[in-house]
Amino acid sequence: MTTPTTTPSGETYDQTVNTLATLQDQLVDMAEGFVRALPNLAIALVIIVITWIVARVAMRGVSRAIGKTDMRPSLQNLIDTVVKLGIWIVGLMIALIVVMPGMTPASLIAGLGIGAVAIGFAFQDIFENFLAGVLIMLREKMRIGDVIECEGIIGKVEHITLRETHVRKLSGEVTLVPNSMLFKNPVEILTDEQMRRHEVIAGVSYDTDLDHAAEVIRKAVESVDVVERDKGIDVFAVEFNSSSVDFKVRWWAGSTPRNMWESKDKVIRAIKRALDDAGIEIPFPYITHTFKERVPLGRDPGEAVEG
Repeated sequence: MTTPTTTPSGETYDQTVNTLATLQDQLVDMAEGFVRALPNLAIALVIIVITWIVARVAMRGVSRAIGKTDMRPSLQNLIDTVVKLGIWIVGLMIALIVVMPGMTPASLIAGLGIGAVAIGFAFQDIFENFLAGVLIMLREKMRIGDVIECEGIIGKVEHITLRETHVRKLSGEVTLVPNSMLFKNPVEILTDEQMRRHEVIAGVSYDTDLDHAAEVIRKAVESVDVVERDKGIDVFAVEFNSSSVDFKVRWWAGSTPRNMWESKDKVIRAIKRALDDAGIEIPFPYITHTFKERVPLGRDPGEAVEG
């Protein structure tokens, strides 16, 4: 115990000693509290280890159970994630209650609710993609392996996570697409069915018998092996173009982009060959020039033109 003095230097010394004593008492209390909490910390650590073991065992059991079903891979990933997350949340809550005995499950849940709201505002985009990922996994459509088109991105779906979807473009690059983008925007699934309709424009000259040309084109398309004849072939005259009458030719073939290019290549070759054999012209664009003055023909370059 120090004796206060009336001198300024004595007062400063007295305050310094009191501060150091208070700090020392606080450190001692903290050390004693830490020692008293060691058993609880050890129990909490054991609970976390048990939680890790339970989560691994549960994941293996769920994987075996799901593996016997026809559930699509994206939904399997969602169930695995939910089971693992649920076990860890329960384990961590028990560990916190052991470390802090005054905390009850109700107060912990209330605190988690307030914290979730604050975190939700801070990480709005992350949670938006997370929720969109859950909803995408629950969808019946857009499975792994489908070829999709969304906002100019065309490619095959390789992997769906809770935050992003991996889309392998047709040129080989992989694009990581945020799930919220795939959820909020229209997504065209090109391979939803094994077959889809393709089309091409074929033009013939104006002096052609259109009924005959349409029949020639139809038979040419029917001769292509990759065309699905049972679904029908359409040949419609659709436009008077500048130098031709255009037909829109539609047929059904495989749905992948590769199938589209292969079938279109074979159909165009078959139509060209059939029209050539039938003597039907596929015209080049014709251009007509009109001159204000009379243009001399068959004269020498140096000969004067009479008015």
